[in-house]
Amino acid sequence: MLSFFKRSLGWKRWVALFILGLGLSAAATACTDNSTTSSATQAGNTSDPIEMTLVSYAVTQAAYEQIIPKFVEQWKQDHNGQEVIFDQSYGGSGSQTRAVIDGLEADVVALALALDTQKIEEAGLIESGWEEEAPNGSIVHSSVAALVTRDGNPKGIQGWEDLTKDDVSVITANPKTSGGARWNFMVLWGAITEKGGNETAAQDYVNKVYSNVPILPKDAREATDVFFKQGQGDVLINYENEVILARLNGQELPYVIPTDVNISIDNPITVVDTNVDKHGTREAAEAFVQFLFTPEAQEEFAKVGFRPSDEAVAQQYADQFPVIDDLFTVQDLGGWDTVQQKFFDDGAIFDKIQASK
Repeated sequence: MLSFFKRSLGWKRWVALFILGLGLSAAATACTDNSTTSSATQAGNTSDPIEMTLVSYAVTQAAYEQIIPKFVEQWKQDHNGQEVIFDQSYGGSGSQTRAVIDGLEADVVALALALDTQKIEEAGLIESGWEEEAPNGSIVHSSVAALVTRDGNPKGIQGWEDLTKDDVSVITANPKTSGGARWNFMVLWGAITEKGGNETAAQDYVNKVYSNVPILPKDAREATDVFFKQGQGDVLINYENEVILARLNGQELPYVIPTDVNISIDNPITVVDTNVDKHGTREAAEAFVQFLFTPEAQEEFAKVGFRPSDEAVAQQYADQFPVIDDLFTVQDLGGWDTVQQKFFDDGAIFDKIQASK
């Protein structure tokens, strides 16, 4: 057969074809080797560390410092020893929101109110429908409003009605600049409307309260400093989780939780879609969000004063959280879009209240 090819093709042509065949064979082998190497490299990447950034508001830090190591260990067990490394950023919810919009590449955001998360969505970084991507409407934990008083409660503050007394000075942040202070405003409004009062009565009551507010700090942290460090005011509108955390840290704050009516201060969690897709961290980020709703993580939130979304954990810590007779939500006031436009936009109700002082 070899002699036949030599005779039919001619010696030189046969050699040329033989050499070409060797070249094609080598190329095929090289492609096979490269493909194998590429697959092996991709398989090896599953053991490379994943780096993620969590951006949250300040008072959650104590909980996440306990939760993150638990998630990291679980991920390692489920993914052949793969490490997850977290960068963490904590600060005021409003400032954290602005930082993410301005370029802080958070993979996960856990903010004080859904309005802040919506701002990141409106900036094009979070896809619409994020509320449906985690349990409980993506509300990972909640709190209620608290009234912090001076030692011995000398003004006898017991509930919302006491904030309008002539001799009571109230400290709260400016809801135009502080997301947390919007909860304060809404609980005052709902203290009237939830009891059957109309909006005229609600605005009259809120107006009286703010006439007792001597200064409007820019955020909740500054309001706390005004009350404690500067000694201004008789009562500070604060949050249940903050006074519980202060107690855990050895600082006993006298406070009252109005139980006749209060607002559910709902705190959302979600992935930042643009960033997780850019970083290749979507799977781990979504797993972390889901992990936060497990009893193991929910218990850590409860320990530092947040009302857990898990019912079994909530029952376990029931003694820590007074039952609220009428616990309303922002949805009862029309939802965040309505609330923002009605109360806090320029020229809206809060501006009118301020103008009337």
